[in-house]
Amino acid sequence: MSDASASGRMKHVLVTGGNGQLGTELRRYAWPEGWAVTAIDIDALDLRDTAAIAAMVAGGHDGTPWAAVISAGAYTAVDKAESDIVTAWAVNAMAPAAFAEACAKAAIPIVQVSTDYVFDGAREGAWDVNDPVAPLGVYGASKLGGELAVRTSGARHAIVRTAWVVSAHGNNFVKTMLRVGATNPRLRVVDDQHGSPTSAADLAAALATIAMRLVEDPTAPTGIYHFSNAGAVTWAGFAREIFAQSAARGGASAEVDGIPTSEYPTPATRPANSLLSHDAITRDYGIHPPAWQTALGNILDELLGAPKKDISQ
Repeated sequence: MSDASASGRMKHVLVTGGNGQLGTELRRYAWPEGWAVTAIDIDALDLRDTAAIAAMVAGGHDGTPWAAVISAGAYTAVDKAESDIVTAWAVNAMAPAAFAEACAKAAIPIVQVSTDYVFDGAREGAWDVNDPVAPLGVYGASKLGGELAVRTSGARHAIVRTAWVVSAHGNNFVKTMLRVGATNPRLRVVDDQHGSPTSAADLAAALATIAMRLVEDPTAPTGIYHFSNAGAVTWAGFAREIFAQSAARGGASAEVDGIPTSEYPTPATRPANSLLSHDAITRDYGIHPPAWQTALGNILDELLGAPKKDISQ
């Protein structure tokens, strides 16, 4: 039994980006007895309004102080950010700054979600939490600005970088492949960007674990952490596995031809290597991310149903 249920006081966690992939999974997460989530989105709070952010954190939940804030809301239109710089920085840097300042004043912890895009991706191997950052574009730079704001705010915090987030909700690579593959027998997908897909549900579980620990244990570790699902793959390899598992469930299937990034130009440059080391989050919080193939299977189970045959055959 948690301290919250033992004392009879509910512990309320404020979550931003409530309608996004991660916010949806944080709402769906099986929070223990005594914990509750209030997930808000732009209809309830404009993340460009720093005064409103300060007021929301200070006001608590129906007059009861928030137990913690999970800052998951973000400007995630990576390519659009290249020409919408002010908005990207307002949402990705100034909003976390306002939340962190308000959390420091309220003496509550903040969990800030960040991204692999703070790295330039210009080497092999998994990026450690202490590796040098060098964002390649506006999105990564603005998210790094948010990190720095949280780190220097005085609030107890955990910054959790993630990558390649997918789920059964919203717009993401898995759903795009299933949609496009349903009408196209052959697809061309980038095969020289390496990373680890991340299930929004698995990420939500990790964030919840960290947030609750920060609330209940004043000596809980703080700092920067990485979370993605385990294992490495390219976008083309990910697409092939999506179609293999989809076909086993009677869903869309397509052949995938790998292409270099140079044949798929975008306004924003993507990191060639987005692999993230899990050493810190495992060491400090005992979190062991499951394999990305398993995570994908769980998503496809929700979208398409259970496999109709053994997908290992």
